[in-house]
Amino acid sequence: MRFKHSQIPDPSWDGKLFSKEQLKRLVIPLMVEQTLAMTVGLFDTLIVSSVGETAVSAVSLVDSINFLLITLFAALGAGGAIVVGQYIGAQKHEEARHAAKQLLLIVTLLSIGMMILFLTFNHAILRFIFGNIDSAIMENAQVYFFTTSLSLPFLAVFNVCAALFRIMGNSAVPMVNAIVINIVNIAANILFIFGFDMGVLGSASATSIARIVGAVIILIMLRNPKMIVYIRSYNFKEFDGVMIKRILKLGIPNGLESSIFQIGKIIMSSLVATFTTSAIAAHAVGNSLTSVGIVPAQAMSLAITTVVSQCVGARDYEQAEFYTRYLIKKAYIYLWILNILMLLILNPALSLYGLSPEGFSIAYEIMVIHGVGAMIMWPLSFSLPNTFRASGDVVSPMIFSIFSMLVVRIGFSFILVYVFNMGVVSVWWAMMADWAVRSIFFTHHYKHKKWQRYAPASDYN
Repeated sequence: MRFKHSQIPDPSWDGKLFSKEQLKRLVIPLMVEQTLAMTVGLFDTLIVSSVGETAVSAVSLVDSINFLLITLFAALGAGGAIVVGQYIGAQKHEEARHAAKQLLLIVTLLSIGMMILFLTFNHAILRFIFGNIDSAIMENAQVYFFTTSLSLPFLAVFNVCAALFRIMGNSAVPMVNAIVINIVNIAANILFIFGFDMGVLGSASATSIARIVGAVIILIMLRNPKMIVYIRSYNFKEFDGVMIKRILKLGIPNGLESSIFQIGKIIMSSLVATFTTSAIAAHAVGNSLTSVGIVPAQAMSLAITTVVSQCVGARDYEQAEFYTRYLIKKAYIYLWILNILMLLILNPALSLYGLSPEGFSIAYEIMVIHGVGAMIMWPLSFSLPNTFRASGDVVSPMIFSIFSMLVVRIGFSFILVYVFNMGVVSVWWAMMADWAVRSIFFTHHYKHKKWQRYAPASDYN
């Protein structure tokens, strides 16, 4: 039998847990899902902007809290799902299903507690975070925060279930659900704001309804007994303290790291707010466009968690290293292709934003700094640590990531701004310094294989 060159079997893939085709089916939906997550906020802002600047300001402020919560629950879900993935790799499917149910139970309880807290201290929390903002903005912010807090448990449940599907290697289900959520959210926004003239309440209600719909659908899909991991019943009477401790051992550091990272970004935003209007606008445009350039690498990071956790569960660290190298290589290839294309069309792309000449110049510099830095350092800074987390080594990346964020990125930013008077680009140069330090540490950690010393959850009954 003759093969075309592209069809010649690669012996290096013989006996591997995941084939190239399986990885493709895992990664492509992840890319689509990451793109949807990036664009949904844009549609929300465009629709809410019709209500007025006060509404946009209120939604923007509260969404900074909401994004922190989304990040927290996604990180908790991903951390807990690593336990499930390790059981899958060890072929302990019953234990994997039990761990999945315990993960869903504990995150649901945590989210209900947070919901009660936010509903009870709605005004006090907003006042503590944002200070004495305009009374009209505060009034709208309270409405938006209260209404979206009602759906907090559904947000948490969706993120956990999505993480469970991904850890099984099925990223198509979260992708399809993300599409449904976005459609429901946009349609409800249009109906409530343009049809019923509900303003900020309409936007908050649309967000909550979309969360509820997404959670209900994915919970139903998680009951399919044909899958490796499924939930037979949502009657949560079985509380397994030992299993929950294993889950939280990975989930809490993961959630803490992600949360502090987002808090650090909020601190950086407060620094940016001290610059000129042109600089602030350039920074905002830079944030919007640079997020596009890292979508493929973010998808590879999620894929690494799925694949490596199963390799570690099978006690096959050779395969864990093989897939880590392969997926990071792919991340670099996609980053180079996408960021070079973006840099080539940078002038016409920036012209769409109507920036002043000063703002255009700053935004151009920001895009070049980020694009070049991402092509060199992003996968080593953010994809590689997922190999450690998937192996159970969550404390090392957590400690170093927090240190690098607080000391290098934030500290260096303030030095460049107040000592060298470099303006808003200081934030982006400090980000590159942060990435450089992360890359060096994580590469050293990977090469010395300290992450392979952790006993996977699947070693325990």
